[in-house]
Amino acid sequence: MNDLIQDLQSPVADAGTGFVRVGMPVSRVDGRAKVTGEARYAAEHPAHDLAYGVVVGSTIARGSIAGFRLREALAVPGVVEIITHENRPRMRSFDLFYKDMTAPAGAPFRPLYDGEIHFSGQPVALVVAETFEAARYAASLVAVDYLPQQHETNLMAHLARSHKPKPLKAGFSPPPDERGDAEAALLAAPVRIEAEYYSGVEHHNPLELFASTVIRGEDGHLTIYDKTQSSQNSRWYVSRVFGLGKDKVTVRNPYVGGAFGSGLRPQYQLPLAVMAALQLRRSVRVVLTRQQMFSLGHRPETLQRIKLGADHDGRLRAIVHEAVAETSRYEDYVEVVVNWSGQLYACDNVKLLYRLVALDQSSPMDMRAPGAAHGVHALEVAMDELAWALRLDPLELRLRNYAEQDQMKGLPFSSKALRDCYEQGARRFGWARRPLAPRSMRAGSELVGWGMATGTWDAMQMFARAGAVLHADGRLVVSSAATDIGTGTYTAMCTLAADALGLRLEQVMFQLGDSTLPVAPIEGGSSHVATVGSAVAGVCEKLRKRLFRMARRLDNSPFAKARFDEVEFAGGGLRLRRQPSVAMSVEEVMAAAGEARLEEKYLMLPKVLKQKQYLRATHSAVFCEVRVDEAFGTVRVTRVVSAVAAGRIISAKTARSQVSGAVVWGISQALHEETHADHRLGRFMNHNLAEYHVTVNADVGDIDVIFVDEDDRIVSAIGAKGVGEIGIVGVAAAVCNAIFHATGRRVRSTPMTPEKVMAPEGDVSVSAAL
Repeated sequence: MNDLIQDLQSPVADAGTGFVRVGMPVSRVDGRAKVTGEARYAAEHPAHDLAYGVVVGSTIARGSIAGFRLREALAVPGVVEIITHENRPRMRSFDLFYKDMTAPAGAPFRPLYDGEIHFSGQPVALVVAETFEAARYAASLVAVDYLPQQHETNLMAHLARSHKPKPLKAGFSPPPDERGDAEAALLAAPVRIEAEYYSGVEHHNPLELFASTVIRGEDGHLTIYDKTQSSQNSRWYVSRVFGLGKDKVTVRNPYVGGAFGSGLRPQYQLPLAVMAALQLRRSVRVVLTRQQMFSLGHRPETLQRIKLGADHDGRLRAIVHEAVAETSRYEDYVEVVVNWSGQLYACDNVKLLYRLVALDQSSPMDMRAPGAAHGVHALEVAMDELAWALRLDPLELRLRNYAEQDQMKGLPFSSKALRDCYEQGARRFGWARRPLAPRSMRAGSELVGWGMATGTWDAMQMFARAGAVLHADGRLVVSSAATDIGTGTYTAMCTLAADALGLRLEQVMFQLGDSTLPVAPIEGGSSHVATVGSAVAGVCEKLRKRLFRMARRLDNSPFAKARFDEVEFAGGGLRLRRQPSVAMSVEEVMAAAGEARLEEKYLMLPKVLKQKQYLRATHSAVFCEVRVDEAFGTVRVTRVVSAVAAGRIISAKTARSQVSGAVVWGISQALHEETHADHRLGRFMNHNLAEYHVTVNADVGDIDVIFVDEDDRIVSAIGAKGVGEIGIVGVAAAVCNAIFHATGRRVRSTPMTPEKVMAPEGDVSVSAAL
């Protein structure tokens, strides 16, 4: 624990000066450690006896291993061991032991468990050597003999065998039952649109590669630095898979170089590093290559069909939203894709269907706003198509169908400032000047288009514990096994704690990223601030009351007759609200009371019974300007305004950064990102950053983020929701709708590459795109 405290102390101590309040634009407290290199990531922790492991991946998509030819690889100087399913250490046999806290239904993948091949790139061997270079060279010499079987990796070729998923994944809700008679209402509607929308496979490409460093102590204790979104989930997984007591394993992740869902589940480098450490009785590090990152899960390929029916005035009569997505053969990976269509707009007749096709690929993986990023995209493009069919302004269409409650469940919203998002975003963007007809605006040789879309995401809260120690010199140390994947968890928690006790930011330290700290949920689903933040606020409230009681008991105390609600914590201590000159610092109170430290713990449990009476969600309105060179089909996103309603904003600067980054990723989803497979080989082919295109600085124009006023005490005691996901939802749809406004051409598949944008009208359908 001491080395972890040392790791975390520097960035907090170096964070600016002055008192902070919730909502202020505070710079990251971990920023200095990151830009100076003090922050150590999973592959950067040293050990005196460290060996290096390199993974060998399968070259077939389905079949089994007939044997290995390892003589050349073992002859490489420095090679210590080559671990395969034939010589690995003991692992548990039941599927249950491999299920992490976010596992979907099915049998989780078990690395090196047996000789069966489930997907191309599956790890089949781990080469361990004294140096990384020796291990990597030897890995290239490992020869594997396979018994291939016929594989199936093409979603579009196997739609007929789709199945209804098993809804056992945390956070997944199956589509609700049909309301009314959507098909009949659709036939009766005077205005109808029907279209298919396709989303290609996207792969995670965070800056930090997946890595695990297992440091073995002399007593056999394993201290693991893992690239994960939950130290406790990884510790739980390792303990169960290898039958190790929780006191034999500690997992740490003080810094994570981006994850966005890719680290929700333990990835295969973790058990491989652990089995090597156990077998060799020494420390081992395994880092995946960028190419191997494409062997992990991905945002699933998805085909959607939407039918909308409306009156001539734009009132929706019917919504039908169907989706088919791919999953692996061994797990039913599920996402909430179609449910949003029953929440966003008022309509009496709604039918939602969601099915899966099992393929010979690795299980897909949560990726920023899983399900919503493409489910809401299809809905919002369809709404734009309906608006054009009605010759109605797209924003006006959405306002006419504004949902005051969740009609599918008959629940009110805990808070919903979406109208404010529309109004403030449109005003900032200048939407009122938008001509209705496509191809109405030009800038030189480029066509100019304006598009908009709505975004929505869940506002979730889980349970968490927090501990706090207040020292006599005024230092406050708050701890929870939370994670910061770059979202600003350190900063938000320090801000909450400093505000609660009226301390300077540099007086507060927040400890996270250690499985031995008080329990915290996996960082995902935009729930961390609402959950861990509420626990931090709770433990600080206990400290406030304890300090107040101590101050009242002091001889000749100026607070002797005061009530708790008459006191505020500010300026480094407590003071009377109506007479601020009557004050005592934290140091004075504790010195007078003879206390060296005050320690408190707090368990934050969501108020589930109350929360179930509401639909809890975040909302946004995204407005986008594009410029299209029609001769080349190139699209430039020159301007985006994103107006977001996400409850009370705790840390304004990091929250704005989150939304800006999400908008960039939304542009990438819209125009660039797609992993292509050669279905003859069953393999993703563009598995590198030279061929897998992502948005770069030159692709990003002006991004303007607006946070509208919202304070939701149903979602959380601190009024916060979350901003990690909502920023990406609707961005790709706004880009698509802007392209239509610029060109008059509708592209119904992502990414919207130049050849699709250039295609003549009628050739930009899903079938043509594929």
